Amino acid sequence: MEERLQKIEIENFIWIIYLFIIGFAFYSNSLEKDYFLTKNENSKQRYRMINACIFLVLIFVYSYFEKDAITSLQEQDKNNKKRNLDILSFIATSAVLLSGFLFLYIILVDNDLEEEIAFN
Repeated sequence: MEERLQKIEIENFIWIIYLFIIGFAFYSNSLEKDYFLTKNENSKQRYRMINACIFLVLIFVYSYFEKDAITSLQEQDKNNKKRNLDILSFIATSAVLLSGFLFLYIILVDNDLEEEIAFN
């Protein structure tokens, strides 16, 4: 039970991180809009830098959940239902982590802002 309470505290901290990410995403969108309206290169570069930082932070957050899913998957004394849920959780966290890497890659190589980056 103590371990579960500690995980909840960590998740509460992660929710605070998400609130900051939301704020930076709003600011980033305003820079993107400014770039498309005015062709301000400074806005474009700041937009790209902020989005790269956002996804770097998200990759760390997603990695925490991936590690937790792997740890849970490795526990031996579980019934079939719990084992199946652990497998599904591992697949889901792996997909989210992969999406973070893919979005970061898009941000880094898309110099012309051709692709819309969605925070799903």
